[in-house]
Amino acid sequence: MFRRRNRLALTPLLLLVLILSSCGSDNGGSTSQSGGANAPAATNTTGGGASDQGGAQPAGGEGMVDHLDFGGFGGGDNPQLNYNPFSPNALTSAYTFEPLMIVDTFNCKTNPWLATDYKWQDPQTLVFTIRDGVKWNDGQPFSADDVAYTFNLLKAQPAFDLGGVWQALDSVASSGNQVTFKFKEPSANMFLKIANNVLIVPKHVWEKETDPVKFTNPDAVGTGPYKPASFNGQQLVLARNESYWQADKIHVNQLIFHKNAGGNQIEQLALSQGKYDTNAMFVPNIKQVYVDKDPAHNHYWYPPGGEIALGFNLTKPPFNDPEFRRGVAYAIDRNAISTKAEFGYVQPASQTGLVLPGQKDWLAPDIKDQGMIPYDAKQAADILDKAGYKKDSNGKLLGKDGKPIEFTFLVQNGWTDWIQAAQVVQQNLNALGLTVNVQTPSPDTVNEQRGLGNFDMAFAVHGGSCSMYDNYHDYFYSKASAPIGQKAPTNWIRWEDQNTDKLIDQLRQSTDEAAQKQSVYGLEKILTTQFPTVPLWYGAHWFQYSTKSAVGWPNEQDPYAGPTDSLLIITHLRPATGQ
Repeated sequence: MFRRRNRLALTPLLLLVLILSSCGSDNGGSTSQSGGANAPAATNTTGGGASDQGGAQPAGGEGMVDHLDFGGFGGGDNPQLNYNPFSPNALTSAYTFEPLMIVDTFNCKTNPWLATDYKWQDPQTLVFTIRDGVKWNDGQPFSADDVAYTFNLLKAQPAFDLGGVWQALDSVASSGNQVTFKFKEPSANMFLKIANNVLIVPKHVWEKETDPVKFTNPDAVGTGPYKPASFNGQQLVLARNESYWQADKIHVNQLIFHKNAGGNQIEQLALSQGKYDTNAMFVPNIKQVYVDKDPAHNHYWYPPGGEIALGFNLTKPPFNDPEFRRGVAYAIDRNAISTKAEFGYVQPASQTGLVLPGQKDWLAPDIKDQGMIPYDAKQAADILDKAGYKKDSNGKLLGKDGKPIEFTFLVQNGWTDWIQAAQVVQQNLNALGLTVNVQTPSPDTVNEQRGLGNFDMAFAVHGGSCSMYDNYHDYFYSKASAPIGQKAPTNWIRWEDQNTDKLIDQLRQSTDEAAQKQSVYGLEKILTTQFPTVPLWYGAHWFQYSTKSAVGWPNEQDPYAGPTDSLLIITHLRPATGQ
């Protein structure tokens, strides 16, 4: 959605901060990694998404890179010194503070980090084993007590509990090198929120603060590979933590960030001039603007994120007819959307709700063609005809009430790629004999009307998380819906199906991976036969990188992490040959 990208060139640092501080977006943004049913590692043979096909990177040297430039930093329009990882105005968190485990955002593989292991003793009791030998960057030892303190701090300061972990937690306590999380009810869906999304802070620093919400944490005491070295309002420099618990994997002395130079065009120019070693911005013609400037070193990889789908008002005809929705699914030219609206950067999305290929380990074996729905206007017309939708003498498709089918498609004003995609949808459906009127009110108006149920069709964004529970719960769980006229929490399409609810509840309750997969397989079957939404394309994760100074970046050939997995990436980087 290009209207967001013009505000700030989002770096891996800022993107990870955003991920760790949110549970997803119902405003049209990509769904973030948030808590959910335990996701296993997925075997991957391709990284998916748009790429410059730069090929495998060299192994790199064993020396040190002096510095890498990562573009912009956080802190808002008037950034101030603030290293409080729970603050929305924090300058940095991603490289100074760490979670218990890191679940990479592409394959959904769980990587032990501050915790070496975890075990569900029962569906209401989760125990983590904490890593020995870790020190805070002030030299004090890190322990399980720090972990328990951090989570209890979130309870004492609800403003810090951005992921809502204490809505499910009953208690958190440490004993020796273990931390035990007890939940109020079976809560397998909370694993990622606990393990991946909470950054651990030192008890010996934070317990002295009488008002933690106002604490700016000037010393930035963390366990991570970097600590702030300088900040002047325009530039932030992070220096390597020599005592980091895996310092042998850190081959970059400094990370440098700059305040946004004044708009996306200026940032694109800086990128094209080679001023950034990595960045995450939307660029209309990435090959010409960036890759062609230095083809040997400049690369990009845009792996898929959440699904952008057609969201129907399922309380209205003809949208309450699954055969009508199935006909619409075959009527849309997804490749045309990719080309005309998204510069060819995105791929068609699977009807299953999965982000493929990264989540293919969750794909039901009997799903044909990975749940991809082809563009087939004839099949679409045949489906609608067999379902009882006939045409009048003017070629207009009639509803079962005998009246021509006409409806409004709400698209957020200013979201240029979505508007262009909506025009493709409009043309495809008009060709079937439907009359589709695209209207572009303000984003706030679209959100309000969707929530209240005052709409016919709008774009929906779902999936994209390593939480299978969240991926299906937020759009398809009946209790997340509401009667027309009352605002729905998330399920604004108002899908209500007892079998769907049962399968989602199973994902929340079961800690067994095999059982979770069976639940997801059942949900995939519902989505591919009932078509509650019609996924069209995957949102892209923007990621540009240069191999001039460092190699080892994730890419299509080696998708060991997603672009926002900062800690995984920095521990993989090595000096380029000659450094």
